[in-house]
Amino acid sequence: PPPPVRACRSALVRGFRSKSAKMMRWTAPFKRLAQAGVETARTNRLGSRLYTPMIKFRAGSTALGDRSAEELLSQLRSVIGKDSSSSLLQLSNEWFGRADKDRSMQLVAEELSSLMAEVGLPLEGKEVQTFFEVFDINKSGSVSYAEFTATLRGEMPQFAASLAFMNQYRGHYPSAMVSSGTDLAIFDKAEAEEWIESLDAVIQHHGPTRTRFMLHELMDEAVRKGVKVSPPITTPMINSIPTSVEPVYPGDIAMERRVSNLVRWNAAVMVSDGNKRAMGVGGHIGTFASICDVWEVGMNHFFRGKAYGGGQGDQIYMQGHASPGAYARAYLEGRLSLERIMNFRQEVGGKGVSSYPHPRLMPDFWENPTVSMGIGPLVAVTQARFFRYLHLRGMADTSACRVWCFIGDGEMDEPESIYAIARAGYERLNNLIMIVNCNYQRLDGPVRGNSKVIQEFEGVFRGAGFDCIKLIWGSEWNKLVDKDPDGRFIEVLERTPDGDCQRYAAKQDGALLRKEMFDDNGLGDRVAHLTDAELISAYMQPGGHDHKKIYAAMLQAEKNAESGGRPSVILAKTLKGFSLATFQGRNTVHQQKTMKDDELMGFRTVLDIPLTDEQIKSGGEGQGGEFFRNPGMDSPEVRYMVEQRQRLGGFYPTRQPAKVSSIIEIPETVTYTLFDKGNPKPMSTTMAFASLLRKLMKMGDFGKRCVPMVTDEARTFGMNAFFHEFKIHAPFGQHYTPVDHDILMKYSEAPDGQILQEGISEAGALCTWIACGTSYASQGCPMLPFFIYYSMFGFQRVGDFIWQAADARSRGFLLGATAGRTTLNGEGLQHQDGHSNLFAISNPACIAWDPAFAYELAYIIEDGIYKMWGQDKDLIYYISLYNENHPMPEVPKHTTCGVSTKEAVLKGLYKFQEAPADKALSVRVISSGSIMQQALRAVDLLAEFGVGVEIWSATNIGELNREAFKAERYSRLHPMEPKKSCWVNDCLGDYDGVTVISSDNISQYHQLIEKYCGGDVVNLGTDGFGRSDTREQLRRFFEIDSESICVGALTALARQGKVEPQVAQDAMDKFGIKYERQDITMDKDWP
Repeated sequence: PPPPVRACRSALVRGFRSKSAKMMRWTAPFKRLAQAGVETARTNRLGSRLYTPMIKFRAGSTALGDRSAEELLSQLRSVIGKDSSSSLLQLSNEWFGRADKDRSMQLVAEELSSLMAEVGLPLEGKEVQTFFEVFDINKSGSVSYAEFTATLRGEMPQFAASLAFMNQYRGHYPSAMVSSGTDLAIFDKAEAEEWIESLDAVIQHHGPTRTRFMLHELMDEAVRKGVKVSPPITTPMINSIPTSVEPVYPGDIAMERRVSNLVRWNAAVMVSDGNKRAMGVGGHIGTFASICDVWEVGMNHFFRGKAYGGGQGDQIYMQGHASPGAYARAYLEGRLSLERIMNFRQEVGGKGVSSYPHPRLMPDFWENPTVSMGIGPLVAVTQARFFRYLHLRGMADTSACRVWCFIGDGEMDEPESIYAIARAGYERLNNLIMIVNCNYQRLDGPVRGNSKVIQEFEGVFRGAGFDCIKLIWGSEWNKLVDKDPDGRFIEVLERTPDGDCQRYAAKQDGALLRKEMFDDNGLGDRVAHLTDAELISAYMQPGGHDHKKIYAAMLQAEKNAESGGRPSVILAKTLKGFSLATFQGRNTVHQQKTMKDDELMGFRTVLDIPLTDEQIKSGGEGQGGEFFRNPGMDSPEVRYMVEQRQRLGGFYPTRQPAKVSSIIEIPETVTYTLFDKGNPKPMSTTMAFASLLRKLMKMGDFGKRCVPMVTDEARTFGMNAFFHEFKIHAPFGQHYTPVDHDILMKYSEAPDGQILQEGISEAGALCTWIACGTSYASQGCPMLPFFIYYSMFGFQRVGDFIWQAADARSRGFLLGATAGRTTLNGEGLQHQDGHSNLFAISNPACIAWDPAFAYELAYIIEDGIYKMWGQDKDLIYYISLYNENHPMPEVPKHTTCGVSTKEAVLKGLYKFQEAPADKALSVRVISSGSIMQQALRAVDLLAEFGVGVEIWSATNIGELNREAFKAERYSRLHPMEPKKSCWVNDCLGDYDGVTVISSDNISQYHQLIEKYCGGDVVNLGTDGFGRSDTREQLRRFFEIDSESICVGALTALARQGKVEPQVAQDAMDKFGIKYERQDITMDKDWP
């Protein structure tokens, strides 16, 4: 390194070695580092930034005109180094000023020379060309700014890490600390030294490999004997269950293999045939081919159906891409017709099956949607947790219910998957069993070509607290592992990258495998007794395709669920596209949608499917179901399948929702009248919700089924009083004394607590909400979730989970509290929501409300409970709640278009206040939420200008739009009938005056009804980024305050010729409203 950097490094070393390493001692070395090290040059032009590290060099002393390229470059660095930031800024401005003239952004030699003179490095004579050639890297005759800065910077230093990490130590200490000692107490130093000497002797006489295995064995034995020592997070790459202790297989393994082959065949043919008859419908062949054997062993021996007992069976989260396998089995069982599976992914006509697990599309079949990567694992974890919640609260017996979750190894990249693992671990969910399909492939290529995903995943799961069961090697290959006397073969397996393992499977070349894995590692004698064909055959049957090994792993996981205290995971090594010889293990297998006749014939032969070549050729053209194989209900295979499922409690998957309206008595209407008379004492709609929810929770059996959920914000929403009364659910109780134990509203936890405190995780909370909102189907135990959260962190942050909830047919309430871009005034850009109501309308199952008053809120919740539980509708009610306090009025006595206020509230729009009759002019103002108070204040402001105001409350603009859209469609497709009307048009259409729409939502939300309003419409919304300030300042900035409503109305009246324009201008002057408005979040003035 250059001298200044060396000096700086020495200063740092001295700082590290100093006996007194206090903070003040570090100040000087770091200052020298900042001054002498790498500096950052910043160029900012048209919003772009270029950062160029600069290093100072000493300039040479050769006369002008004779300097070499190295001397010129050194002098330029010296010039810039004096004041690098300003010098580079000047240089870049000059550069682009010259380059802009022809839009090439490049300079030729003369232009570069002129530029150098500007920055203090004049060039003379041949120096011009010499200097230019230094930067003209590609010899194009011109120099780009990127070439210039790259040359000026010099070669980039090597990154600190490299591929050497592949072979680094991965034990308890970070790799840089392996040689360091520890500060743990040594009770008997002599004894400790004897143990260390013994360890040295083992290493010396048996080598590090044997020592490693011995230490693993010792630690496992210590744990078994009750010694509380943390085991290493990774173990040798062998099956967790030794061959010697494998249980006897309880079924007819030959029969089950025939069944697996039939299911695998029909699943693959379903996708291939469907794409030949309806090109482009898609589907996936390779995923189920890889997991089929694990799925089938589970179906025959482990997965409990609804009639099993101890609850309503297991919940299974299947890999979405493997869904053809579930259809193929249901076809053999007689539950799906040939016509339906022949219409795979062709659902519009009602005769097909869905692409992935979709309960919304197949409500009697699928229970759990999974295909949005990462969501399945997290919902599975919260489902297991909610089963325990139901049991501990005495709401349902779930003692025999497990949750099985299949995850792709590529899906493990999703952050939701990793969080799911952590949460399952600290929740100690022993009723959860995860199965990771380790076929080593993503959609495009290997998951970790340079690594070992099974070892990596083991570390993640064991570190989180899982019992980890590795299912890696099949019986034949495992014989080689069992006969490894010194561990050398296992070490070869551990250091062979997954990318090579995939290549061996794709090539299917025994000679290649022998050479690279055995001969090249001095292990050729280990496989000398095997032919190349036998060797590759053993390799091509990993543990995830060996029924005996699979059964042993799943049985151990089941035992863990029954008696263990931790969740379990099975890491199953499989081959993607197993038995599909032409594309098995290849990078393209995920995209494989069809099979040619010769591929089908080969597949048939491998699986021993009774089909002739002629049958395959006739069916292969997409002519029908000629090559789907179903031996019939009386065949030994199907009888065996059915008997196994009957023993386990029925077919799976199947969905059997309870008819809630028949088993639950919902509260009477009088329950929701507590706000009808109004309240002059200011309160927010958030507080009104808390009051109503508390009342509902105290209503007998119905109240016990209400599940309040918060993400660590109960105090914000006024629900801290619930803690002592209803208690926070804590499965292991409260083993500490809370800091507020001596006050009434103390923090109280209990196993039978009703409140679900989800911690700071909206994603986790939404998944719990799904588990709760679908319990009427999963357990026949209706539970009603009320999840209240910061509204900004709902649809914007976890919208995919809300879509998942809709697909799963969840029922419940989402309460978007602290709503409004100007009502939540102090939190700033990332918290201020003005668009959730618009997002919500994109979800067909979601009905989004924006109430202004407490009585509206009560009516809405009553309506939701009635529709979800009184009419068994699979709906989600989203309600915006605000934290601004104001008096709550009583329910208006008048009607709206002949309809009572309550009925009109639930239609989405009603007249709250008539315009005074003594005004010659009047306007309509439509508002909602907290901005209704601004609309009411605008009444007095407009009265000063002789204008009356008619106030309308829009509780649900989204539903007004949906109803109008349906009416338009009806009219379009019934040309012989009169045009169908809709509520928004009935209320607002016959009008030629001025309508102002204003709320704390963005203007696009108001546009949903704008075209149905008669006359001229003024749309005032909170478009743009949020920011922190007072409510008054924010509402003035976004122009939704009462004064802006007044000005908007007067300007529109002036446009209609009903008042003079000067009247509107006078109002602007009076209120201080101007067009000019600076917006720091944008690149130009607003708007």
